[in-house]
Amino acid sequence: MAKPPLISVVDDDESVREALSGLIRAIGLAVAEFPSAEEFLRSGNVDQTNCLILDVWMPGMNGLELQHSLTASQVEIPIIFITAHNGDEEVRSRALDAGAAAYLSKPLSEETVLDAVRSALEMNRR
Repeated sequence: MAKPPLISVVDDDESVREALSGLIRAIGLAVAEFPSAEEFLRSGNVDQTNCLILDVWMPGMNGLELQHSLTASQVEIPIIFITAHNGDEEVRSRALDAGAAAYLSKPLSEETVLDAVRSALEMNRR
């Protein structure tokens, strides 16, 4: 039996991490949770991650900085950005121009998240 794809969730808000993890597990995917970009980078899961759900604004390294770091290291993981800071079109444009698979605003609908994850996994297969 094939191992399910790994979705890594990086968000400093524990309730968001838990909600997203439960949703993703419910459709049979594996999940790893991280409270910071730095912990994700130290985890050893970077190379196993098939999709990254990443908060834009976190203490320490923010989501855009993590995206840049992964790109500079030639690590290609589809990234779904999530943010509570709606209306910041410059940040949205920067994330998408740098290759993000999606940019979603909180509050998140389950359907929107799952559609974005499925789309990102399809990108990863190509």
